[in-house]
Amino acid sequence: MENTILIVDDEKPIVDILKFNLEKEGFKTIAAYDGEEALDKVRKYKPDLVLLDIMLPKMDGFNVCKNIRKDTNIPIIMLTAKEEEVDKVLGLELGADDYVTKPFKMRELIARVKANLRRMNMNSDDIRDKVLKFRDLEINLTKYEVKRKNQVIDLTNREYELLKFLALNKGQVFSREALLEKVWGYEYYGDVRTVDVTIRRLREKIERDPSNPEFIFTKRGVGYYFSEKELI
Repeated sequence: MENTILIVDDEKPIVDILKFNLEKEGFKTIAAYDGEEALDKVRKYKPDLVLLDIMLPKMDGFNVCKNIRKDTNIPIIMLTAKEEEVDKVLGLELGADDYVTKPFKMRELIARVKANLRRMNMNSDDIRDKVLKFRDLEINLTKYEVKRKNQVIDLTNREYELLKFLALNKGQVFSREALLEKVWGYEYYGDVRTVDVTIRRLREKIERDPSNPEFIFTKRGVGYYFSEKELI
């Protein structure tokens, strides 16, 4: 079955070259040229992944991302001509899974598209029907679902993959660079701040008190690890 990619950019030459290269790789593509059209096409076509430019008419990419995240966890890769760190961090804070800065190498972009789709579709035999339980926190590897006190926690694709990876490697400390490689799934050229932002979002969602975590811990000067804090 073909994966459908929604390309959102107001520059037709960029859309055309993305369509050409993605379709050459076997993907089906649809296009939107402003933010409102992008949301309409997400609802109508339910694409498997969105390539989303930040600078758009009618509604910018940040607001498009925020609105998509209200209804779905499909992977979002943001395309931006901006280099400022604040723009990248804001995109991640709003739920984007990845970002690529223009001008980008087509091979790198396609690798990121495939990596995000691979993680989204992953349901291998070795984890099927498996549920990881840590006190009142449950990670269902079949349903792609996380619960705490039987309440479903709404995670993005990237947040879920990071939590799952850390939980499956409980007690092992990973540097930010290692997490980029293991969870993001390719040689990542972005800033390690990406990991910090995603960890912070995860803590806000699964921890009772993000400043005093029970599950996701920081090893100062090294990185992050998953464990279970002893209850007093």
